[in-house]
Amino acid sequence: MKKQKADVVCIQETKAQIDQLDDEIFKPKGYHRYFFDAQKKGYSGTALYCKQEPDKVITGLGWDHSGTEGRYIQADFGKLSVASLYLPSGSSSEERHANKLKFMDLFMDDLIAKKRKHRDYIICGDYNTVHKEIDITNWKSNQKNSGCTPAEHAWCDKLFDEVGYVDAFREVNKKPEQYTWWSNRGNARANNVGWRIDYHIVSASLKDKVKKDSVYKDSWFSDHAPLTIDYDI
Repeated sequence: MKKQKADVVCIQETKAQIDQLDDEIFKPKGYHRYFFDAQKKGYSGTALYCKQEPDKVITGLGWDHSGTEGRYIQADFGKLSVASLYLPSGSSSEERHANKLKFMDLFMDDLIAKKRKHRDYIICGDYNTVHKEIDITNWKSNQKNSGCTPAEHAWCDKLFDEVGYVDAFREVNKKPEQYTWWSNRGNARANNVGWRIDYHIVSASLKDKVKKDSVYKDSWFSDHAPLTIDYDI
């Protein structure tokens, strides 16, 4: 963060309560910090670090999983909103996958409603979802696995092709084998057997503002790698 000097840093799956984040390491100089914790300790949670103090900070999306599990936090700067989203994973059970699909349906309704607000949105985060074959190493063998099912691909198609949001990464990077998540099993990371499941989903009005992408792999913090997008806003 010191080298990059990002204007906004979006974090997902903090797994922490705010009273556990008083150490100075969680208070980098020059940043305002905002956390949205899950009610369940050691679970989920999102955060924002902002160089500029926001006009307003919004937490939750108005339904259970987004609020009780701390899955959405948004900072407003004038006409621009930047949010950190942690979309549920459905990999642990059929029930969790069904809950994920319900969350996605509700979130789609919210994204459609956001378009009527005449604001610019950058919604960063772990979407736990692959869009196209280019975004995963083993496309065919994962079609029955949560994160890569036809229903989830169709959700992405609707979001980008019908509703009109933009996958900022793919505006500037069309190359294959560009992943942000690797399983901890079977040397997946070393062999680059990965999934691209972290996105910046942005308003169509920002499409021409996307300038540069990078996925940080010099150090490893988790099974995800941080995704950075530069904008000319």
